[in-house]
Amino acid sequence: MNYELVIGLEVHIQPNTKSKMFCSCSADIFAAKPNSHTCPTCLGLPGALPVPNKMAIEQLIKLGFAFGCNINLNSKFDRKHYYYPDLPKGYQISQYDKPFCVGGKVVLEGGKEIRITRIHMEEDTGKLSHVENKTLVDYNRSGMPLIELVTEPDFKSLQDLDIFTRELRLILRHLNISDADMEKGQLRLEANVSVRKIGEVNLPNYKVELKNINSFKFMLKAIEFEFKRQSEILESGKTPAQETRGWNENKNETFLQRTKETADDYRYFPEPDIPPILLKQSYVDSLAKCVDDLPIIKRERLKNELGLSEHEINVFINDLGLLKHFYELIKLSEIVNAKDIAKKLVNSKESQKLSAQEFFDLLKNEKSSVITNIDELKEIIKTVITENQKAYEDFKNGNENSIQFLVGQVMKKTKGKADAGVVINIIKGLNGNSLN
Repeated sequence: MNYELVIGLEVHIQPNTKSKMFCSCSADIFAAKPNSHTCPTCLGLPGALPVPNKMAIEQLIKLGFAFGCNINLNSKFDRKHYYYPDLPKGYQISQYDKPFCVGGKVVLEGGKEIRITRIHMEEDTGKLSHVENKTLVDYNRSGMPLIELVTEPDFKSLQDLDIFTRELRLILRHLNISDADMEKGQLRLEANVSVRKIGEVNLPNYKVELKNINSFKFMLKAIEFEFKRQSEILESGKTPAQETRGWNENKNETFLQRTKETADDYRYFPEPDIPPILLKQSYVDSLAKCVDDLPIIKRERLKNELGLSEHEINVFINDLGLLKHFYELIKLSEIVNAKDIAKKLVNSKESQKLSAQEFFDLLKNEKSSVITNIDELKEIIKTVITENQKAYEDFKNGNENSIQFLVGQVMKKTKGKADAGVVINIIKGLNGNSLN
């Protein structure tokens, strides 16, 4: 309890493109036959030249605008060297000192700010599968476009980290930058985790990287494990080693993968086969106009302009198809208000499959069958109170929850056709008086 977490995040995002980052191979690799989407370029064969994917770069710049980053008009690609079976040419085309986006921030609920260090573009590596005593390599993923977003070490709690990553996934989907499907590897998380004593200001002199975790839940579990492990090492008077660790979901613990490299170990130098990327300001400005409203803006509009409940808002924000359908119905309707449309769509999956005409006919029929006649409702309420005297007495004694029970009983007797608002007003207006 004398220690606190210091966390910086690296997020790898596979943008929505039709082809890979530097070649014309199809980017539709999920569930494809191993090594069926490859060519001399993404296999790193001698003499094959890379050609940057314009769409991938545009997706990255849009994300930069969403976070208020500075867009570099003069950028370049670099070679990042390391030797590993999933990287056939022995280096990765990435960005080092001149990334496309720098700076920016994300404001979480409550006003806490998470600073963005940079957003750069690189190519993905192949995929290794370990089967018994063999390692198999699938190069379909090799050369896929990969946006890497790096934050400052501003996370001090798992709650903030969880909120940030989930909001980031929503942003990627709402801006159509990426489907961000973690099961397909389209969104992968890496956390740089350190621990320091509470009250210290300086950053720790080490960090442990948790590599390629494809689940929000597993990331939080891995960090919890690291907090305990590193705290115990510090308490013993030692300093945790700077290393890269993975997560073993079966054992619920992290494990050593390799000692952590520094920038010097990668021997960066400018990619000689790709000239510097020079962007015109007018071109960058045109991309800014293509950036849709962020989820936080859409939430405010649904709440303040349309009066939807928090539950309804969350359903729509997490289901873009349903949100689009909701707005289409609003535009077509001149009589039914948005709140009624939202309530029906959220509470009835069957209504989501109906055409606009069928949907409005359903609402009209339901509205016409609602019981609003005061005298008729009073008779039903009288019967309910007689059958549930204790609940009515509890309500009169100040238990507001009891009225919901009584309303529920009225709804049961009317098969859901009573107007709940009218029922509540009748019961509250009794004040112990008779219904006669």
